[in-house]
Amino acid sequence: MNKKQIESILKDYHWMMNSIKLLRESMEDAGENITTKYGIESSMPKAQGRNSDPVFQEYKRREKRWAIVEKYEKKVKIIQERIHLIQDERELEVLHWLLEGKSYRWIALHMGLSHSHIKRLRDSIVDQFVKNVPNVTKGTKLKKEKQCV
Repeated sequence: MNKKQIESILKDYHWMMNSIKLLRESMEDAGENITTKYGIESSMPKAQGRNSDPVFQEYKRREKRWAIVEKYEKKVKIIQERIHLIQDERELEVLHWLLEGKSYRWIALHMGLSHSHIKRLRDSIVDQFVKNVPNVTKGTKLKKEKQCV
Protein backbone atom coordinates (compact mmCIF):
# COMPACT_ATOMS: atom_id res chain seq x y z
CA MET A 1 0.00 0.00 0.00
CA ASN A 2 1.27 3.43 -0.83
CA LYS A 3 0.45 6.75 0.82
CA LYS A 4 -2.23 7.82 -1.69
CA GLN A 5 -4.07 4.51 -1.40
CA ILE A 6 -4.11 4.71 2.41
CA GLU A 7 -5.34 8.33 2.28
CA SER A 8 -8.10 7.34 -0.12
CA ILE A 9 -9.23 4.44 2.05
CA LEU A 10 -9.23 6.65 5.17
CA LYS A 11 -11.38 9.19 3.33
CA ASP A 12 -13.81 6.54 2.08
CA TYR A 13 -13.82 4.28 5.17
CA HIS A 14 -17.08 5.57 6.68
CA TRP A 15 -19.26 5.23 3.58
CA MET A 16 -17.68 1.86 2.71
CA MET A 17 -18.64 0.53 6.16
CA ASN A 18 -22.19 1.80 5.70
CA SER A 19 -22.37 0.27 2.21
CA ILE A 20 -21.11 -3.09 3.47
CA LYS A 21 -23.81 -3.11 6.15
CA LEU A 22 -26.62 -2.10 3.78
CA LEU A 23 -25.54 -4.44 1.00
CA ARG A 24 -25.33 -7.40 3.36
CA GLU A 25 -28.80 -6.64 4.73
CA SER A 26 -30.30 -6.24 1.27
CA MET A 27 -28.77 -9.50 0.07
CA GLU A 28 -30.21 -11.57 2.93
CA ASP A 29 -33.58 -12.18 1.30
CA ALA A 30 -33.75 -14.82 -1.41
CA GLY A 31 -35.24 -12.56 -4.07
CA GLU A 32 -38.97 -12.84 -3.47
CA ASN A 33 -41.43 -12.15 -6.29
CA ILE A 34 -39.19 -13.75 -8.91
CA THR A 35 -41.28 -16.25 -10.77
CA THR A 36 -41.17 -17.95 -14.11
CA LYS A 37 -44.02 -17.77 -16.58
CA TYR A 38 -46.67 -20.46 -16.79
CA GLY A 39 -49.22 -21.41 -19.39
CA ILE A 40 -48.99 -20.11 -22.94
CA GLU A 41 -46.36 -17.49 -21.99
CA SER A 42 -43.93 -20.24 -21.05
CA SER A 43 -44.11 -21.74 -24.54
CA MET A 44 -43.50 -18.46 -26.38
CA PRO A 45 -40.12 -18.03 -28.11
CA LYS A 46 -37.37 -16.43 -26.05
CA ALA A 47 -34.92 -13.76 -27.16
CA GLN A 48 -31.68 -15.17 -28.57
CA GLY A 49 -28.27 -14.50 -27.03
CA ARG A 50 -29.50 -13.79 -23.54
CA ASN A 51 -30.82 -15.86 -20.68
CA SER A 52 -34.33 -14.68 -19.85
CA ASP A 53 -34.60 -16.66 -16.62
CA PRO A 54 -35.34 -14.01 -13.94
CA VAL A 55 -33.80 -16.14 -11.19
CA PHE A 56 -30.54 -16.43 -13.14
CA GLN A 57 -30.54 -12.68 -13.84
CA GLU A 58 -31.04 -12.01 -10.12
CA TYR A 59 -28.22 -14.41 -9.30
CA LYS A 60 -25.85 -12.55 -11.66
CA ARG A 61 -26.86 -9.18 -10.19
CA ARG A 62 -26.26 -10.41 -6.64
CA GLU A 63 -22.89 -11.92 -7.54
CA LYS A 64 -21.77 -8.50 -8.78
CA ARG A 65 -22.96 -6.89 -5.54
CA TRP A 66 -21.14 -9.50 -3.43
CA ALA A 67 -17.96 -8.75 -5.38
CA ILE A 68 -18.35 -5.09 -4.44
CA VAL A 69 -18.86 -6.01 -0.78
CA GLU A 70 -15.71 -8.12 -0.91
CA LYS A 71 -13.71 -5.25 -2.43
CA TYR A 72 -14.89 -2.82 0.27
CA GLU A 73 -14.15 -5.36 3.02
CA LYS A 74 -10.56 -5.77 1.80
CA LYS A 75 -10.02 -2.02 1.87
CA VAL A 76 -11.58 -1.61 5.32
CA LYS A 77 -9.49 -4.47 6.66
CA ILE A 78 -6.30 -2.70 5.54
CA ILE A 79 -7.10 0.15 7.94
CA GLN A 80 -8.37 -2.07 10.75
CA GLU A 81 -5.19 -4.14 10.72
CA ARG A 82 -3.07 -1.02 11.15
CA ILE A 83 -4.95 0.86 13.88
CA HIS A 84 -2.76 -0.66 16.61
CA LEU A 85 0.26 1.17 15.12
CA ILE A 86 -1.05 4.53 16.29
CA GLN A 87 0.12 5.26 19.84
CA ASP A 88 -0.23 9.04 20.19
CA GLU A 89 -3.52 10.09 21.85
CA ARG A 90 -4.13 13.01 19.50
CA GLU A 91 -3.51 10.88 16.45
CA LEU A 92 -5.85 8.19 17.80
CA GLU A 93 -8.56 10.79 18.33
CA VAL A 94 -8.11 12.18 14.81
CA LEU A 95 -8.12 8.66 13.37
CA HIS A 96 -11.33 7.81 15.26
CA TRP A 97 -13.15 10.85 13.89
CA LEU A 98 -11.80 10.33 10.37
CA LEU A 99 -13.15 6.77 10.45
CA GLU A 100 -16.50 8.19 11.58
CA GLY A 101 -16.55 10.32 8.42
CA LYS A 102 -16.00 13.72 10.06
CA SER A 103 -14.34 16.57 8.16
CA TYR A 104 -11.00 18.12 9.12
CA ARG A 105 -12.82 21.30 10.09
CA TRP A 106 -15.26 19.43 12.36
CA ILE A 107 -12.41 17.52 14.01
CA ALA A 108 -10.45 20.76 14.44
CA LEU A 109 -13.40 22.46 16.17
CA HIS A 110 -13.97 19.41 18.36
CA MET A 111 -10.32 19.17 19.41
CA GLY A 112 -9.59 22.91 19.55
CA LEU A 113 -6.90 22.72 16.87
CA SER A 114 -6.51 24.22 13.41
CA HIS A 115 -7.66 22.20 10.42
CA SER A 116 -4.11 22.34 9.02
CA HIS A 117 -2.85 20.75 12.27
CA ILE A 118 -5.45 18.00 11.81
CA LYS A 119 -4.09 17.43 8.29
CA ARG A 120 -0.56 17.12 9.70
CA LEU A 121 -1.78 14.58 12.26
CA ARG A 122 -3.55 12.68 9.48
CA ASP A 123 -0.34 12.70 7.43
CA SER A 124 1.54 11.29 10.42
CA ILE A 125 -1.08 8.52 10.75
CA VAL A 126 -0.79 7.68 7.06
CA ASP A 127 3.02 7.62 7.27
CA GLN A 128 2.88 5.19 10.19
CA PHE A 129 0.41 2.99 8.31
CA VAL A 130 2.69 2.91 5.26
CA LYS A 131 6.14 2.42 6.83
CA ASN A 132 5.47 0.23 9.88
CA VAL A 133 3.58 -2.57 8.21
CA PRO A 134 5.77 -5.62 7.72
CA ASN A 135 5.98 -6.57 4.09
CA VAL A 136 6.65 -10.22 3.44
CA THR A 137 8.98 -10.34 0.47
CA LYS A 138 11.43 -12.74 -1.05
CA GLY A 139 14.20 -10.91 0.82
CA THR A 140 12.80 -11.84 4.23
CA LYS A 141 12.57 -15.45 3.20
CA LEU A 142 16.21 -15.45 2.11
CA LYS A 143 17.33 -13.90 5.40
CA LYS A 144 15.64 -16.68 7.35
CA GLU A 145 17.30 -19.30 5.15
CA LYS A 146 20.74 -17.72 5.64
CA GLN A 147 20.29 -17.64 9.43
CA CYS A 148 19.51 -21.36 9.47
CA VAL A 149 22.68 -22.28 7.56
